[in-house]
Amino acid sequence: QVQVVESGGGLVQAGDSLRLSCTASGLRFDQYSLAWFRQAPGKEREGVSCIRWSGSTTYYTDSVKGRFTISRDNTKSTLYLQMNSLKPEDTAMYYCAVRSGSCSDSKELYGAWGQGTQVTVSS
Repeated sequence: QVQVVESGGGLVQAGDSLRLSCTASGLRFDQYSLAWFRQAPGKEREGVSCIRWSGSTTYYTDSVKGRFTISRDNTKSTLYLQMNSLKPEDTAMYYCAVRSGSCSDSKELYGAWGQGTQVTVSS
């Protein structure tokens, strides 16, 4: 059974940094693409960033480019999202998602999800 667990969220001020982590078990971690999605109250869940199995290819939504960095440590079965220069509009529940294919921003294509970790950025 695949289990995905996020951690690292919190309440910060605008301009601060946070690092989210996601561990996944019950699968061959190094064979999957991994993504971060987020969902703010009243909004659709959106793709934030994705990284392919090898870590050699990454994708970011435009609003986080230059501020967020996705990375993975396949030896620890852990995904990271380093978030710098946080803005109030980054406030959302952040989810880790796992996909056996290539990266995609379509949430329907991801087969396993965590419960999310809340990020709140105050102005």
